[in-house]
Amino acid sequence: MPLTMSREVFITCALTGAGGTQDRSPHVPRSPKQIAEAARDAALAGAACVHVHVRDPETGVPSHSTALFRETVERIRDLEPDLVINLTCGFGGDLIFGPPDRPLPISQESILLTAEERTAHVAECLPEICTLDCGTMNFAENDYVMANTPGMLRAMARRMTDLGVKPEIEAFDTGHLWLARQLVSEGVITDPALVQLCMGVPWGAPNDLTTFNAMVAGIPEGWAFSAFSLGRDQMPYVAAAVLAGGHARVGLEDNLMISRGQLATNAQLVERAVQVIESLGARVMTAQEMRDKLALTKRAPA
Repeated sequence: MPLTMSREVFITCALTGAGGTQDRSPHVPRSPKQIAEAARDAALAGAACVHVHVRDPETGVPSHSTALFRETVERIRDLEPDLVINLTCGFGGDLIFGPPDRPLPISQESILLTAEERTAHVAECLPEICTLDCGTMNFAENDYVMANTPGMLRAMARRMTDLGVKPEIEAFDTGHLWLARQLVSEGVITDPALVQLCMGVPWGAPNDLTTFNAMVAGIPEGWAFSAFSLGRDQMPYVAAAVLAGGHARVGLEDNLMISRGQLATNAQLVERAVQVIESLGARVMTAQEMRDKLALTKRAPA
């Protein structure tokens, strides 16, 4: 894809994530009510889309409970009906080996679910978008592997497509884009596809601009993409994504700070992203404009 600046940009706000951040900031939403209120505030600040994980309301520990997803999505739709909803499907491929001198058996903390189990909440909630982590990688430290085999990804993508939900391809490295192009060529994912470039996540693509440009170059003409990076690099990547022809993602999933020593809210991060985008001469898109651009289907389950 050639590098041509985006003049119209949609913002996705990743509200809470699945990391252990719940005790590092009081602004990380835990309960369905808190997540929905954060979604409303992000929308008022300029977000067209919210990316949703759920947590145990009491402990804040990440969860994949379909009931929690259902309650959260219903609350978001009640508070801000126009928002585009993007649900995570990133759980269920959590493979934790034993130590180097005894890698097997795998840890009982591993969570390996079927394709149907990993998309059950999507069938229940029918969002416009859900994520597809398009590859396997060493993730962060120790002996954890984010496991997404080609067979698993084909099965998940087929189910998403059959449900009328657009997969957002989460690309953590260049090979993930290679596999994504293969899935589109097979008709498992509808062309044109939607991509999220995940930069600076250990140990995927580093967040330098040379690597970022290589990632963008791997996206076929006509596909839409967003990009993000972590921590203090979140806002620079808003600018980088726009300049490269893409869209923006911000939020507390990826960054807890609005400035050095000052904890952010999701709405503040969206407001800052709006400032960056408009300072570049681009316009922030509405939720309906995002739907029109990506040919998304807005539905609610019966």
